[in-house]
Amino acid sequence: MSLHDAATLVQDGMSVGIGGSTMSRTPMAMIWELIRQQRRHLSCARSIVSTDGDLLFGSDVADEITTSWFAQGILWGLSKVMRHHVETGGKRFYEWSHMAIGMRFRAGGMGVPFLPIRSMLGSDVLRQRPEAKTFECPFTGETLLLVPALNPDVALIHVQRCDPYGNAQIDGLQFMDIDLAMAADRVILTTERIVSNEQIRRAPDQTKIPFFCVDAVVEVPFGAAPHECFGVYEPMMRHMEAYVAKVNADPVEGMRDYLARHVYEPGSWTDFLSLIGLDELLEASNRGRSIYND
Repeated sequence: MSLHDAATLVQDGMSVGIGGSTMSRTPMAMIWELIRQQRRHLSCARSIVSTDGDLLFGSDVADEITTSWFAQGILWGLSKVMRHHVETGGKRFYEWSHMAIGMRFRAGGMGVPFLPIRSMLGSDVLRQRPEAKTFECPFTGETLLLVPALNPDVALIHVQRCDPYGNAQIDGLQFMDIDLAMAADRVILTTERIVSNEQIRRAPDQTKIPFFCVDAVVEVPFGAAPHECFGVYEPMMRHMEAYVAKVNADPVEGMRDYLARHVYEPGSWTDFLSLIGLDELLEASNRGRSIYND
């Protein structure tokens, strides 16, 4: 279906799991469309959040984000947009450890209410998370931490390719996307390209998300831009650096200007890509494909 129609599956107040991690395979096109459709009061969860979290808070689409790290990217450090909205704007940032977020999605995918971990037991992060419970193992007597399952209403996941039924193949790191797809009630896949079921069957070992998990398939070339999609394109760093400079100088007006110019004004995702510029898209594509050539 179209990007517009797929976004209608996400309704106000839903919990939303976001695939990828940091600046990798972020479903940016779907987030862009949710902002354009002015969704409100979403509760979002992702393993590691980057500028996607900025946009979700800055556009007022999300009220809360659950993650293990909220930054604009390794190069730029913690998000000033997040700090502004959490400290003064009433938004909520729920921090867990990297392992805890992953195990919460895994518990959701397994259909169990919690999983035991050791992560966070030696960390002050635990003090911020009363939802997690310490527990004495009945077999060893060891103290463990029980983390609750995460079962989003809908998951947004971007992949390199899938067939029209939703059999999705992922190159490179999978992050928590397989568990997320199993944990969510509904799954929206955006993909760089839709291929035939016959092509998918030629390499069945590469199919990571099966069709029976998936509710919508949307073909969106450069659907993770300006982030990267392994083996297809690298991040569009000039665009990213210009964005960070704008919103860090003024988290409110800078974000408002960026949204007006890059989200609300373009008539389509292709128009948004044109604002990034053909030169940068081609450079990012060349760098992405060079992974297979080196």
